[in-house]
Amino acid sequence: MNEMLPLLTYCLLMSSTPGPNNMMMVACGAHHGYRRTLPAILGINAGGAVQTFVTCMGLGALFTAWPALHLALKLAGTLYLLVLAWRLAAAPAAHDRPPQAVTFLQAALFQAVNPKSWVKAVTLASVFMPVQFGVVEGALLVSAVGAVIGFPCISMWALFGAGIGRFLSSPARRRVFNAIMAALLAVLALMLLR
Repeated sequence: MNEMLPLLTYCLLMSSTPGPNNMMMVACGAHHGYRRTLPAILGINAGGAVQTFVTCMGLGALFTAWPALHLALKLAGTLYLLVLAWRLAAAPAAHDRPPQAVTFLQAALFQAVNPKSWVKAVTLASVFMPVQFGVVEGALLVSAVGAVIGFPCISMWALFGAGIGRFLSSPARRRVFNAIMAALLAVLALMLLR
């Protein structure tokens, strides 16, 4: 168990700290509640697990060999976050027309352009892959640990959003919330370019 503690701690920190996934889940939870946000939470975890597994199996080596590929994904992720921020800021404020909920597939595919998810996957592959297992077994282990730890952490952000959603009964409050969340997403997107 002592060998697993650093892996568990890293996954906990990466999954519970602010990032694109968590900001998206706060907004989704606020507009749709936890139950309707659950497919997106599951999509983030499934997409992250696949991303980690593929990275452990060798995709991380491509980023090392071709840094331009990593830069291209970082730019695509930043642009996508800016589009999300724009859509959120431009969303109707009327209570009966919140922005559409993020689907399982959208959340899973978002991991491919989410820079924080790539950092997590590459670090899991390069630092936390257990050497005592084969490559496939090690990749499955770190992918599963990431998903198991990630689910309650991401859920916490969605539940936080759902709690905030109770106070967004008026169009004016919803407009302010959307503007704040959009600004946070935009700032986060620009910070990822550093």
